[in-house]
Amino acid sequence: MVTHRNMGTVFSADIIEFVTLASKYCAFMEHPDVENEAELYRSVLKLLGAIYQKVLSLPVLPADDDELETYVTEEQYNHVRSQIAVLLGTNDDYLDTFVEDMKYSDKPILRTISEDLADVYQVLGDFVCLYQTEVEDVMFRALSRVVGSFTEYWGGRLLSAMRAVHELLCMSHDEEGQY
Repeated sequence: MVTHRNMGTVFSADIIEFVTLASKYCAFMEHPDVENEAELYRSVLKLLGAIYQKVLSLPVLPADDDELETYVTEEQYNHVRSQIAVLLGTNDDYLDTFVEDMKYSDKPILRTISEDLADVYQVLGDFVCLYQTEVEDVMFRALSRVVGSFTEYWGGRLLSAMRAVHELLCMSHDEEGQY
């Protein structure tokens, strides 16, 4: 049940700004209209950095075990992942040492930026679609889920992708003389 307090939460300025950033990220992932790799790197880093900063200002809400509808389809996910992979080319792969499986291995784990970005897209895309229902209870539960899963799942993916893209941006800076 939606309480008066919940309604204030779902319409607060910080949350509306987060919804706006999440929408911009999803739109960019669906149609990354960039002229070169450096522009892709800058755009991704700006969006991910802003999202990370904004999610830190969101309230941590009580967990809700009720299932919420998902909107991002497997086809949409694969489309985002594959088009980012094509744009990144051989730069898509990176080695990650900050994954759970690393505890049991003496070698870094091979990851892809495109998959990390698509994972973030899926979480934020579902969140944005749930928010667009304008059903306050659904909006509150979606907010609870996106903030809760930030800590356990997508926040790490976001940071791993940022770190890998940062390295690519720095390499492109070395070659072109500008960011």
